Amino acid sequence: MSSTTTSSSAVHSPTCVAAPGSVPSLEDLYQMTSEPDKRVVIRSVDWAFYEQLVDSIPEGANIQVDYDGKDVEIMSPSALHDGVKKLLGHFVELTAEELEIPCAWLGQTTWKRPEIHRGLEADESYFFVAEKLATVAEAMTRRSAEIADYPNPDLAIEVDLSPSRIDRTGIYAALRVAEVWRFDGEQIVIDRLQTEGVYQPVAASGFMPVNSQEIARWVLKEECHNGSLWARRLRAWVRAELAPRLPR
Repeated sequence: MSSTTTSSSAVHSPTCVAAPGSVPSLEDLYQMTSEPDKRVVIRSVDWAFYEQLVDSIPEGANIQVDYDGKDVEIMSPSALHDGVKKLLGHFVELTAEELEIPCAWLGQTTWKRPEIHRGLEADESYFFVAEKLATVAEAMTRRSAEIADYPNPDLAIEVDLSPSRIDRTGIYAALRVAEVWRFDGEQIVIDRLQTEGVYQPVAASGFMPVNSQEIARWVLKEECHNGSLWARRLRAWVRAELAPRLPR
């Protein structure tokens, strides 16, 4: 993807604030999110409102809903959003595979956690910690569809072509997601959760030997119209450049 296609001026939209009340119908949600990447916020709602709203949206509706304990944010991701998200996801998966780093992923899972009154749909979700990998494997073996059977992810991917108007970072912190890779329309930042419960930008990932500039190169600058060729080039680069960084 050429960096010229990621200008934030073309994708940032003003936020629309909807009035609280009854849960919007699916038709209403489509109208509210008709402009891709435009964030619609419903202020001052409770957990029951959020849960009913999320459960009313069918699979494949292309509507994301997040809840920070006070406000709900709704958005329909654009094609650019999904393109960057998929490239970032492929980067994580192919790099982990080439380096033989144990990894599992659950894509755009909605992490609905009533015990903390928070819920969020990450663009991509990954697991690296051994205990979590074992729990995920056990739940997948049972073909469980219950989100309560799965731990919170270790790494999440965030494509924010328009800035969030709720405390989205606070949701990730409440979920104790150790690392978030963020693309804000111009750059990729690796945020790491600190002991005091806040995120700080770091130079490199804690789960694989790669830094943010290298991620940005492969996701934003390298030619990617031929996905198979992009993947082969990436694999070769990982073997040549990243593999020697692993501890022996």
